[in-house]
Amino acid sequence: MYRPSVFSVDELGILHAIIRERVFATFAVAHEGRVCLAYAPVVLKGEGKGTLHFHLARGNSFAEVVDNAPLTVSFMGPDAYVSPDWYETEGRAPTWNYIAVEGTGIARRLSREETLTNLVELSGQEEEKLLPKAPWKLDKMPNELIESLLDGIAGFSLPFASLEGKIKLSQDKSPGDIAGVIAALEARGDMASRAVAAAMRRRT
Repeated sequence: MYRPSVFSVDELGILHAIIRERVFATFAVAHEGRVCLAYAPVVLKGEGKGTLHFHLARGNSFAEVVDNAPLTVSFMGPDAYVSPDWYETEGRAPTWNYIAVEGTGIARRLSREETLTNLVELSGQEEEKLLPKAPWKLDKMPNELIESLLDGIAGFSLPFASLEGKIKLSQDKSPGDIAGVIAALEARGDMASRAVAAAMRRRT
């Protein structure tokens, strides 16, 4: 992705935190002269840049071409339009503030047992976010239903060969301009605008 230095982020701790917060990923692979896309929640594991584990429906044509294929994966954080009227400085242009992480790697098909582990870990990480609700666990499903579920999906791992981020939150603007954008986004009140404003506050 295009990353001017003022917006570029390479610190793995920050990138991993964004992935763990925005677990629903967009995958892209080139196949027979076109770019194919797929969407799936992920579990981030491992050392260094990390490895994604995810699964797709076997009926998804993406699952047929992804094994041992070079993939690109994108995670979009919160985003919001920024009006020039919100700046203290006159004569600025409209823009968009957003957070994005992009990675690449070679996908590998998981075994049936590894795919089951992925299901357990994925539901576990998401159920934890629902506390104090008692976590739902896969063992609440009958074995025949679990086996049927595994028959219908294909699991994959994707060790990151590259991982980079872009956090574009008005860092190139003056403190007065930043304060104006934060105030206006908070006043809009929608979830995306509030999330961008909160991210801007964390970086000021």
